Amino acid sequence: MATSSRKASSKRTAKTPRPRQKVRQISVIDRAFQALPFSEEDIQRAATWLIIAAVTVLAYAAAQWAGLTTAAYLQYADLAARAGFQVQRVEVTGMERVDQLKVYDLVLAEKDRAMPLVDIDKVRADLLQYGWIKDARVSRRLPDTLAVEIVERKPAAVWQRDGQYSLIDAEGNVLENVKMGEVGDLPVLNGTDANRHAVALNELLDKASALKSQVIGASWIGNRRWDLKFKSGETLALPEGEKAAAEALLNFARMDGIHRLLGRDLIHFDLRDPERAYFRKAPKVAPANAESETSSVKNSGTQA
Repeated sequence: MATSSRKASSKRTAKTPRPRQKVRQISVIDRAFQALPFSEEDIQRAATWLIIAAVTVLAYAAAQWAGLTTAAYLQYADLAARAGFQVQRVEVTGMERVDQLKVYDLVLAEKDRAMPLVDIDKVRADLLQYGWIKDARVSRRLPDTLAVEIVERKPAAVWQRDGQYSLIDAEGNVLENVKMGEVGDLPVLNGTDANRHAVALNELLDKASALKSQVIGASWIGNRRWDLKFKSGETLALPEGEKAAAEALLNFARMDGIHRLLGRDLIHFDLRDPERAYFRKAPKVAPANAESETSSVKNSGTQA
C-alpha cells in the first residue's frame, strides 16, 4: 500500500505544470541609457551634483536678496586690506599728450582702498570720458599696485567754428581747445559740424592721393558740401553728395596732372556743375615801380 501511494504521489507531482517565467521587457528609455557611454552610477552622480548646484544657486539668491553677501564681501575686503592687499601704488603708462594731473586725479581716488573694492570698470569708464584717451586698460597687480595703460588719440586736424579752435582726431573726436598759434601744420576744417564729417573727408581725399598732401584745409559749406584749400592758395568747390564729389575731385586731379592748374595764376576752381568747370584768375596788380614812375611823370608835368 505504501509503495502504491508513493507512486500515485509521484505521478501527481510530475503532472503539476511549472509556472511560466516572465519575460522582462526593456523600455525605450532603458535602451537609451544603455546606449550612452556612461554607467548608471555616473548618471546618478551627475544628477546629485545638479541638485547640489541648484540648491547652491537658490541659497545664493536668497542670501543676496537678504543682503548677507554684501556684508560678507565687505568683511572679506577688510580682511584683504589688513593682509596688505590694498592700493598703495598707481602706475600709469602710455601718456604723452594727456594731462597727467587729470589722469592721476581720477586714478588716485582708489588709493588706500582695499583691492577687492576697486571697481576697475568704473575707473576705465571715467578715464574714457577724457577726450585724449582712446582706450584704457586697468588691472590689479597684487598685492598693492593698480596698473593703468593709456592709449591716446592722435591729432589729425584743427576744427574752427565761430572763432574757436579745437584739436580733433581722424574720427572727428574733440581732443582739446587750442589757440590759433598752436595749430602747427595740421589741416584746418571750417564750419559747423565739420568735425562730424572728418571721416568722410579723409575717404574722399584718399581717392585722389596725388592731391591729398597739397590740401591744407577744407570748409563744410551749408552742411552739404566741401570747399578744399590748397597749399598754393587755390580753392576747389566740390558738388554735393559723396559720389559726385569723388568724381569731381578725380576729374580735377586728371586736369591738374595734364595742365598743371595749381601754382599758376588761377585762384578758384568751381566743379559743382558736372558738365562744366569754372576757373577764376587772380586779379592783376600793377607793379610798384610802374606806379612810382607814373606818379613822377604826372608831378613833373604839373610843375611844367
